[in-house]
Amino acid sequence: MVTEKKKLKVVEPVDSGHLSRRLKQLRVERGWSLDSLSKACGVSRSMLSQIERDQTNPTLAVMFRIAQAFGMSLGQLVETPGATSVVDVIRAGDRAFHYRSDKDCQIRTLSPLHLEKDVEFYQVMLQPGGALRSAPHFEGTREFLTVQKGSVRVESAGDAEDLQSGDSASYRADVAHAIVNTGRSAAMIFLVDIYR
Repeated sequence: MVTEKKKLKVVEPVDSGHLSRRLKQLRVERGWSLDSLSKACGVSRSMLSQIERDQTNPTLAVMFRIAQAFGMSLGQLVETPGATSVVDVIRAGDRAFHYRSDKDCQIRTLSPLHLEKDVEFYQVMLQPGGALRSAPHFEGTREFLTVQKGSVRVESAGDAEDLQSGDSASYRADVAHAIVNTGRSAAMIFLVDIYR
């Protein structure tokens, strides 16, 4: 049986007790103090201590930095041996995966929240005139977009292209970029972010 996720900004599918034990085990195996790990990953010593004592649920960004310090993927860090299922389901109605929802733009993540974050997959709904404007992501990040329904304009680094249903585009996302609904009806797009 697959349990449903409850919150977006913490990794609920990962047993926090497992994560605290795993973090301490990896740190001790390497002979690192909390200070050494803190310097290696850029996460404060107090936060690392709280994670090891199972007193907090770290964000994905914190977990990603810890995984990088150990030279492993996020998936390897949170891997739970003996998991009962290899199928990870995201239910359509699970609100934990609704990343953003306002009158102009709804974003639903289609990636498991505990998945290694080199790749993120989203469904985006833009109302007429709605836009998804983003600040630059990490250096080397690219976005891949496919228009399922409607028409949009993609803007990146001063360039712009108009896309219709069925069109796809890829573009730099390490610069200011935007997706704008240019049609008279709602637009639905699928968006993939790839981090390097």
